[in-house]
Amino acid sequence: MNTDNALASVPNDPSIISGGMGVRISWWVMSRIVSMMGGLGVVSGTGLEIVYPRLLQDGDPGGNVRRAFTELVRRQPSLAGPVWELFDKYYIEGGRPPGTPYKAVPPCRLTRIENFKPGPDSFWELPREMQVLVLAANFAEVWLAKEGHDKPVGINFLRKVERPLPWALYGAMLAGAAYVLVGAGSPDELPAMIEKLSRHEPASMSFKVYGTSSDSGNFYAAVRPATLDAGGEPLAAPRFLAIVSSYGLAKALYDDPATRPYGFVVEGSEAGGHSAAPSKKCFGKDGRQLLVYTEADKADIAAIAGIGLPFWLAGGYSSHARLKAAQAAGATGIQFGTLAALSAQSGMSPADRSKTARLLAAGELEVRNDPLISPTGFPFKVAQVPGTISEPEVYQARRRVCDMGLLQVAYLKPDGTLGYRCPAEPVETFVAKGGRVQNTVGRGCLCNALLSACGLPQVRADGYVEPPVVTLGEDLAAAKELLKDLPAGHDTYTIGRAIMSLRKGA
Repeated sequence: MNTDNALASVPNDPSIISGGMGVRISWWVMSRIVSMMGGLGVVSGTGLEIVYPRLLQDGDPGGNVRRAFTELVRRQPSLAGPVWELFDKYYIEGGRPPGTPYKAVPPCRLTRIENFKPGPDSFWELPREMQVLVLAANFAEVWLAKEGHDKPVGINFLRKVERPLPWALYGAMLAGAAYVLVGAGSPDELPAMIEKLSRHEPASMSFKVYGTSSDSGNFYAAVRPATLDAGGEPLAAPRFLAIVSSYGLAKALYDDPATRPYGFVVEGSEAGGHSAAPSKKCFGKDGRQLLVYTEADKADIAAIAGIGLPFWLAGGYSSHARLKAAQAAGATGIQFGTLAALSAQSGMSPADRSKTARLLAAGELEVRNDPLISPTGFPFKVAQVPGTISEPEVYQARRRVCDMGLLQVAYLKPDGTLGYRCPAEPVETFVAKGGRVQNTVGRGCLCNALLSACGLPQVRADGYVEPPVVTLGEDLAAAKELLKDLPAGHDTYTIGRAIMSLRKGA
């Protein structure tokens, strides 16, 4: 990838980036405002292939999905048939009746591409319908955030949600994403993928398969634009920002020109969502793991600054003073998440946002770094909010169901096909697939909980509504300050006020 202009921050790099949080917490409405105000609005690319079918089943409020799909088909006429077939498959005029379950979306399962490349490595791809759905949903989210202005918009992906990622990236690039941010794993393959997809060429990304031996070769999820007759003029390659938590990873990515990003987002342990585990394991008297972070777990900011690429600091930087401190340390700016998630324009369901904001304003909100809840095995920040899976009784009352599969891992079955398992699925099912029973203890279905948190909860046939999870960072001071002296009838602040507080002080 061409990095000639990546040795120093360029004038139009924004000083403020909004976090690409959760499932649609960072949605196009909020991100559009951030970008129009001169920051970099970042949409979350996680789970959009589930979000958009649910929006269609709710009647496509505002006609936004139809408008975005129309633009995609205008740019890529060959996609007209499959795109509108998907629209018709899920769209319900006027929306589904209250209490009706959403139609399920097939999980992103891979099938092997025969005779793709010689050698021991194998290449896999999504079924055609899912290729189109992933592409179209990510195109739509970016395009809607860009609609009506010429400011840059970014998209955030999780490396660990790997099977749909190549097609999601292509869809975002077709929409003109200016920045791509990837964390939750080493994103070393992204620069090469971006370069190839900018020319509409096949690209691939490795994925982990359990139960394989050294002679099995590597496994790759491949995207082949030509299979859908997609293409056209070369696309502008977005600037790739690798989300890292250590100097070691940043330096390793920089040292190889093939993996070198445009810049970094350096995320501290205080940030919301998933975080890296502390370097040393500590255990309480009850035998449970304690997450204790020390100076050894902090990224060496001076060393990262010495690399010479633009970087932004995240996790506890949501204030004007911290922005200035970050810039004094050599950073281009900061990324803010919690402050955005609690704003009135975030994608969090109004009920959950209101409850969370009231608790914070009263000084009663606690955010715990749970070492078990995520099926990935990484710590995950959970705000303690009534009615969410943070409450033991709510967690215990939920029947284990794994029907989305975003965090499932692949394993090799005896017949050579791929199987998928998740420690949050029914225990007996997980064990039958080769999983270890101890890995199921305390796990939660983040897929269903995060869809619920953005106001799109699944309703089961018996009327049970999937409960949400609220994830925030540990630094709540800036958000709490903005909750003071709100206008009558308001329970939180606007994203515009949040940005102004970052620029000028609260």
